[in-house]
Amino acid sequence: MVIDKYQKAVEALGVFMHQHNLVSEPEEVYNLKGDAARIAFVKNFKEVQRLKTQLDQYTDLDDAQQAQIEAILPEQTLQVFRSSYLETAKQLKELQQKEGEQAPPDIQQLDFEFVLFASAVIDYDYIMNLIADSTQTKPARQKMTKEQVISLLSANANLMDEQEDLTDYINGLDWNSGQDTTTLTKGYDQFKAEKNQKELTNLAHKHGLQTADLKAFVDGIMSRMIFDGEKLTDLLEPLALSWKERRVKELALMEDLVPQLKKMAQGRDIAGLAAYE
Repeated sequence: MVIDKYQKAVEALGVFMHQHNLVSEPEEVYNLKGDAARIAFVKNFKEVQRLKTQLDQYTDLDDAQQAQIEAILPEQTLQVFRSSYLETAKQLKELQQKEGEQAPPDIQQLDFEFVLFASAVIDYDYIMNLIADSTQTKPARQKMTKEQVISLLSANANLMDEQEDLTDYINGLDWNSGQDTTTLTKGYDQFKAEKNQKELTNLAHKHGLQTADLKAFVDGIMSRMIFDGEKLTDLLEPLALSWKERRVKELALMEDLVPQLKKMAQGRDIAGLAAYE
């Protein structure tokens, strides 16, 4: 019965894609036009994933049933669809958070159910071990290409906040030289620190600030996990702005800085930051 429901949900997804003059392929999701179409895709595919999660919980499926499930939607295609879903959901969630009560009702009420796209297995340590195994010159138990590891990463909700940095880091690795998990973890920490420094330097340059001053401001926030408005005033003081000019500059700076702070916070709450979100 669940397999039958799963097939109907996949068929409904295909009908939806065809209604928008698109082939029912994961890459075509990015060609959906307008928030209404993206919201409809989220609802359609969420039902597909909900039923697939239910099927994954059955431990007594026979070979014929497993082949039937694979024929309905091949695992590789499902994984890429999951990536398309998470990317679309991330964009809509940002819109939901940014516009709040000003967002259209359909966006306000949207529940992304990221738990359906989370894996109890695929976490940070798993990805690092997978990279280590896949870059070894000797035969490995789980040898995967760089593209396959990135695809697996992007199809799971566990590491959404780390996905961009991890993807950039993986893309920069030499896949043909053996790497161990300790080296990989240290390398990733260094990569993030250097990337963060570069982003802060670019932000400081954009807003006419000294990089050292902006870094000290950010470090102060992260050390206490508290945003202090007075420190922001102090940061902008050297620019000698009128109060109106300072307010405009504050808003412009914080619009660029809030995503950076949230990424550094890794899901933890920074008190006082909500006023600028």
